[in-house]
Amino acid sequence: MDPLLARLPSAFWSVPHVAARFPGSRDVRERPGLAAGANCQVFAYAVLRHFGLAAPALRSSDLWTDTRSTVRVGADAARPLDLMLFNAGDDAYGAHVGVRAGEGRVLHLCAEVGLPALWEDARFAERERYRVLVGVKRVTARHGSAGKSDRAAGEAY
Repeated sequence: MDPLLARLPSAFWSVPHVAARFPGSRDVRERPGLAAGANCQVFAYAVLRHFGLAAPALRSSDLWTDTRSTVRVGADAARPLDLMLFNAGDDAYGAHVGVRAGEGRVLHLCAEVGLPALWEDARFAERERYRVLVGVKRVTARHGSAGKSDRAAGEAY
């Protein structure tokens, strides 16, 4: 397994996909954390927070235009913990969000699998809804220490 992903607590691997648990949703506000499930964005941001990055809780189109906490990077410059946005076309609205892992793989949570999955880039291109890499965003803001923000917020895994 990827050394970075090996450092994720095992509970991350059993988070169910729940489309209604997106950034800003009432359900996420009332029951933060991953125990009740997540959509791709909530899951990806929790992974980044575990590693000390202050990922903004944004929907994909707002993430794509954000310049306060993230920067765009070229696909060839993507590195572990960058956010990868995939869609059927080149529009960030409704894009699927995953986290770059090592060796051209992406950790993500999608309805098709139902649980977190680690896919090679080519698997995204094979699916109509993920066939286009909209782009890559790198979170530039950091928390004080890795994992601290999730535990301090009382997020249950």
